[in-house]
Amino acid sequence: MSGPADGRPPRWAKDAAKYLLPGEQAVVATRRHWAVLLSPAARALPVFAIGVWVLTLDPDNRVSAGVGLLVAVGALGWFALRAGEWWMRHFIVTRRRVLLTSGIVARTVTLLPLRRITDLTWKETLLGQVLGYGTFRFESAGSQQALSQITYLPRADLLYHEVSGLLFGSDHGGASSGDDEGNPEPAVPRRQRPRVRHDTQPIPGARQDPPGA
Repeated sequence: MSGPADGRPPRWAKDAAKYLLPGEQAVVATRRHWAVLLSPAARALPVFAIGVWVLTLDPDNRVSAGVGLLVAVGALGWFALRAGEWWMRHFIVTRRRVLLTSGIVARTVTLLPLRRITDLTWKETLLGQVLGYGTFRFESAGSQQALSQITYLPRADLLYHEVSGLLFGSDHGGASSGDDEGNPEPAVPRRQRPRVRHDTQPIPGARQDPPGA
C-alpha cells in the first residue's frame, strides 16, 4: 500500500517497523474497515441524546444540568476511545507471519506464523458486500491460536487473494521456512542411501558365458 502524496510513510508503516524483524517487509498492512465503528456509534448516540436532553431540560437546575453534561461527555468519550482503538489497530502480513497490533496506551501484538496456517476462510455478509469488508478465519496446526479470526477487513476479496498467494501459491514464493521468530531452521541431513556392494568375482559353479555371446 502506498504512502501519502507528501512522501511521508503511512501510519501503518511506522507502527509495523516496531514489530518486524530485520529484513522483514510487510506485504499486506491495513486498518479494519470503518464499519467497525457503526456498532459503538449506535450505542453511544442514544446515550449522548439523553444527556443533551437532560442538560437542556432545566438549565437552571445545576444537578440535572451536571448529570446531563456528564452523560453526554461520557458517551462522547467512550465513542472516542473505540475510534482510537480502531485507528491504532493494524492487520499486517509478511512472508513469515500474520500480525495484529492493537491498544492505545498498552500496545499488544498478536502473531501467527504462516507456516502453521493450514486453511484460510473468507466470509462476507450482505452488509459487508455493500460496504466492502469481510472476515478472515485462520485454521492452524497444533493448539488453539489467539489470532484465529479477523473481522471487518476492507477489500477482503483482494486481501484474500494476496494472503492465499503467500500461503499456497508457488508463484508467490509461499510461506518462508523458519521458526516462529523468523530464524532459519537448521538443515536436516539427508539420509544416506544404503550402499550396494557390486561383487565382480564369479560365483563358483555358475556357468560363464563367453564375451559377446
